[in-house]
Amino acid sequence: MTRTFKLSDGKAIPALQWGNGTGGLNGKHDPALEYGITALKTGVKAIDTAELYKTEIATGEALKQVGAKKEDIWVTTKVSGSHIPTTPENLKANVQERLSNLTFKPDLLLVHNPFVPEEGKIAQFWTILEDLVLDGTLEGVSLGVSNYRPQDLKAVLDIARIKPVVNQLEYHPYVLSHLQPVLDIQAKHGIITEAYGPLTPLLRHPTGGPIKPILERIANKLTKETGKQIDSASVLLLWTINKGVVAVTTSTKPKNLEKIVSIEDLPDLSKEEIDEIEQAGRKVYFRHYDEHMTEDFPEPDLPSDL
Repeated sequence: MTRTFKLSDGKAIPALQWGNGTGGLNGKHDPALEYGITALKTGVKAIDTAELYKTEIATGEALKQVGAKKEDIWVTTKVSGSHIPTTPENLKANVQERLSNLTFKPDLLLVHNPFVPEEGKIAQFWTILEDLVLDGTLEGVSLGVSNYRPQDLKAVLDIARIKPVVNQLEYHPYVLSHLQPVLDIQAKHGIITEAYGPLTPLLRHPTGGPIKPILERIANKLTKETGKQIDSASVLLLWTINKGVVAVTTSTKPKNLEKIVSIEDLPDLSKEEIDEIEQAGRKVYFRHYDEHMTEDFPEPDLPSDL
């Protein structure tokens, strides 16, 4: 079973994705190629790459080497160049490089952060991307954004002919209080949240914070119920998906990749479990990636731990 969510443009996006953000040599010994092949062979159905990661070539080559049909694998990439001059010529050249590196059209193209467009030109930048869909360059490609704050979403939505289908953000229980204004706008306009760093509470928080014992308790319960060894990370990814959020996570180890893929076979959490994790998470504020979302978007006055 592959869990999916329906985007506002009608496409079904896989709820669980693997991020190919490691490597970037774009050569014969690019580790991103090796990792991509391993991920696909393990059963990964969606890959997230970007111009910035320098793993687009490896992603396309990995699909080719394992003999995967493009229609069976969802691929996301991102326009990442900093302050790309906002002209049709410059943006079209950048987009065509994305397509050339991958050797196919991605399913989803994101603007990597609100500082990719020149200052004050988020709307114009988006309009040019829309034109590339309409002129056939990006025909069939969904458009989205990443790390967009409320003011950035407003700038796009005020002029959009094609609304962004997703906003990819650092998303986990410890940023919910900060993200609420973003999530409210997205709910109003049918924009799906994609989570990067969804395991930050377990991997980067000094103690794991208040959700850690809850995750451990649920993991133990699921282990008994399913007869499989379920850990806290799997529960947190399941929580993310059960919140209607696409979970983009990564690993290069085959054993961990198998664990990620196996989440598709786990039962959903109960509403009570989902709410308990969220309520505990909203009591603290902790984020790892602060280079985009914290500029001109006030952070909540909450402790980082309890």
